[in-house]
Amino acid sequence: MGRGSYDLVQGFDPWPYDKPVLVLSRQLAGTEPPDALRGKVSFADLTPRAAMEHLGRQGASRVYVDGGQIVQAFLRDGLIDDMVISRVPVLIGEGRSLFGPLTTDVKLRHERTVTFPSGLVQSHYSLRA
Repeated sequence: MGRGSYDLVQGFDPWPYDKPVLVLSRQLAGTEPPDALRGKVSFADLTPRAAMEHLGRQGASRVYVDGGQIVQAFLRDGLIDDMVISRVPVLIGEGRSLFGPLTTDVKLRHERTVTFPSGLVQSHYSLRA
């Protein structure tokens, strides 16, 4: 995940992730996480490809990528195989573009859509043909 996502979730109690989290951040790289997150979180300043190699050496074959800029970087490097896009039933007046500028169009193949009583809608897409 990226620094912005980490800043948002670091205070959640309980910590919402059951697998180790790698936070990609220039500012946090080389620092220790708070005591409550030791063994759960690590920080590194890595490119998406280097992060995947690092995680692969730790036994990961698939990863969950979170955070707008991080997702954009992984998309640009062709490292996203599938994605779940969640839509909350709220129209916001302004904000950042979800994926930012991309060098080419990214074709998605719809796999399924799930709706929830809250109105949340999650669509699952494949990026590989």
